[in-house]
Amino acid sequence: MSDVQEATNQLLDVNLHENQESIQVMESGPRSESEQFQVTIGATVPTGFEQTAADEVTEKLGSSCQISRDRGKIYFDISVESLAQVHCLRSVDNLFVVVQEFKDYQFKETKEEVLKDFEELAGKLPWSDPLKVWKINTSFKKKKTKRKKINQNSGKEKIDNGRGDKTDERDVKKAFTSNPLDSHILDYYENPAIKEEVSTLVGDDLASCKDETDESSKEETNPEVLKFRVTCNRAGEKHCFSSNEAARDFGGAVQEYFKWKADMTNFDVEVLLNIHDHEIVVGIALTEESLHRRNITHFGPTTLRSTVAYGMLRLCAPQPTDIIVDPMCGTGAIPIEGATEWSNCYHIAGDNNPLAVNRAANNISSLLSKSQIKEGPSWGLPIDAVQWDICSLPLRTGSVDIIVTDMPFGKRMGSKKRNWNLYPACLREMSRVCRPGTGRAVLLTQDKKCFTKALSGMGHVWRKVHTVWVNIGGLHAAVYLLKRTPQAFVHPSEQDGERTLW
Repeated sequence: MSDVQEATNQLLDVNLHENQESIQVMESGPRSESEQFQVTIGATVPTGFEQTAADEVTEKLGSSCQISRDRGKIYFDISVESLAQVHCLRSVDNLFVVVQEFKDYQFKETKEEVLKDFEELAGKLPWSDPLKVWKINTSFKKKKTKRKKINQNSGKEKIDNGRGDKTDERDVKKAFTSNPLDSHILDYYENPAIKEEVSTLVGDDLASCKDETDESSKEETNPEVLKFRVTCNRAGEKHCFSSNEAARDFGGAVQEYFKWKADMTNFDVEVLLNIHDHEIVVGIALTEESLHRRNITHFGPTTLRSTVAYGMLRLCAPQPTDIIVDPMCGTGAIPIEGATEWSNCYHIAGDNNPLAVNRAANNISSLLSKSQIKEGPSWGLPIDAVQWDICSLPLRTGSVDIIVTDMPFGKRMGSKKRNWNLYPACLREMSRVCRPGTGRAVLLTQDKKCFTKALSGMGHVWRKVHTVWVNIGGLHAAVYLLKRTPQAFVHPSEQDGERTLW
């Protein structure tokens, strides 16, 4: 048995609460270690980008992924040792460990019978392994918080080429990694290729920097009752009960089973009851805040989620040395996400609004400041912010490989009437700067009618390849993947000249 496996066994052998000894393991007979460390993880993703998220999971974790019939969710199996890597996925919003899934749950005819079944269900579920995973997840979140705070206090020293001072790293590891598994988990966060800020995973209750040994001894001598809440997400029209009723009765049974204390705000454990038609998934949340809150500190009126930005960028498959431009960048969510994940490309963020450009520049500076705690002053991002006119870009013809942007919906920014002139002018200027034959564009808009009309007049320079239907803040929007045709750009004035000669 390896040191990592031995440490894992020790870490898994935790006492969540004295009353949890009654938890029954549903499977009979001894299990091998490899089986013991396999868990099913569920993730919520931006609606419409389920396949993009599944592709990222397969690429980075090597796990096959199942897309749920309930839009905006995916499921995949991992080993516990890969849990930290899951938190570094760019396309997922929230994570949870699956307790049990019922693909064809048979609801009773009356509300009273259904709610009674929910109460009985709480005592029949295999809680043991998911609670162990929750404990491990909480454990390394605590260690990451402590590590971050010590780095903030002692991180003034010089660090060479993103690898860090070896003496400091050993000291920090020695202070926080009491066993090889913890060191193994933290290694994923130390990888220079992963610039993810994990502070969003940490709640106020977990931010204490007290010595872990003291905390453990305190818990052993004076165990505290865990606080919990149940969140029910229900979709479907044939249910005879509401989500509040399901959460209330199921939560009451969970409380009776574990003797936990219900708390809707300051909870330790969040139990999820996801119901979609006849499919039920019970899970335990592993994130306290959505993972899309990672890059942006200066928000604008229409700031795009980082997870949506990642999905858009991934659609156009950036290649090394590509020049990627967002001509209407707003707060810079798309180019910042691109520069973080595709650092071998060059990203340009531009906007005609000086306030937007200033916000984008501040977000870039903020991200650099956070990274310098770990990477040192020599680390940078391949990105620039520029103020320009979208209809007259200061870029050479055919010099851009990819254009990715969130176009004005005509709701909070601009107007539907203005879009009828803006969209054709934007597509024309984008076709000029985009490289003929190989250039791509990924454009997000809710004003689908106006965009379709504008695109219909640009068939000689743009070809629509794919459309992804997404939900942006409750609005039904579309992401269009366009391919630049081989035809060279001809300026409208030159076209008028040719017509005059004829």
